[in-house]
Amino acid sequence: MRNKIEPGRITSGRITFGPIPSRRLGRSLGINHIPPKICTYSCVYCQVGKTLRLTNKRQVFYDPEEIRTRVVERVKELRKQGERVDYLSFVPDGEPTLDTNLGKEIGLLKNPGKGVGLGLDIPVAVITNGTLITIPEVREDLKKADWVSFKVDSVTERCWRRIDRPHPALNLSDILSGMIEFSKDYKGELNTETMLIQGINDDEGEIKRISEFIKKLAPVRAYISIPTRPPALKLAKPPSEEMINRAYNIFRGVINRVELLIGYEGNEFAGSGNVRNDILDITAVHPMKEEAVREMLKKTGEGWEIISDMIDRGEMIETSFAGSRFFMRTLPEREK
Repeated sequence: MRNKIEPGRITSGRITFGPIPSRRLGRSLGINHIPPKICTYSCVYCQVGKTLRLTNKRQVFYDPEEIRTRVVERVKELRKQGERVDYLSFVPDGEPTLDTNLGKEIGLLKNPGKGVGLGLDIPVAVITNGTLITIPEVREDLKKADWVSFKVDSVTERCWRRIDRPHPALNLSDILSGMIEFSKDYKGELNTETMLIQGINDDEGEIKRISEFIKKLAPVRAYISIPTRPPALKLAKPPSEEMINRAYNIFRGVINRVELLIGYEGNEFAGSGNVRNDILDITAVHPMKEEAVREMLKKTGEGWEIISDMIDRGEMIETSFAGSRFFMRTLPEREK
């Protein structure tokens, strides 16, 4: 069965991807340590697609030593190419805290051991929806990261279930309380991200409630985002420009630093030299605009026939969103 995961087994593709241009993290080397798509949520806007296995149970997915080896090898390659890496980022095909070994993996990347050629100069980031923050082991794992972002799309039950579509065993009140408790003890950089979806969580009352909750977390930054890449469900559309501006002003009224994530992050994707594999690895997690794909091909001297061949083989799909063409690796959870 596709959804059955054998502990410690590499299931598909490379563990690392990028670096990719990140609006929050600069040049981010992604770590994909959750197979597609296992998550505690099935968000209407997720760029990876629909959740195949909705779960709130932690488990082992990969060997932590294998993750360390793959990341170290990739960083070495990038340094030889003169490429910069600002963060090692756990941004997988599902919820990163579902990985029982997350804390160990963070520790290995921050202290990889003698002779591996990777120092302690690259901070580690985890982008999480925060649903498992009530578990003590999860809190301890996340405390090891230098940079953590919590998803806060809603603070009311009905709206939360409409936009994030959580596992039925999850309790919103417990999650929000857990985030507050974590924020009191965490020594790294805590951030939040709120995805606004037209007709779901973009009304003024809900935005005010979200901002008041985030104020309690005292994050370094509170990000407001909108769908900029093809979502899991076509109903997930960005709010009006007027509503985005209103949300920003509401947040700014109670939170010290607020930033909008509504623009294109750019085309500065790094590759390993095998452009076919690079594009497949990146687009499994991060759909790419046509211009970004063309830029990667140009760097390697390859032509568009590689993309056409991957589409013909069923390895990739082409779609459109907000007036742009996007290319994504073919995964069963993605809606064409």
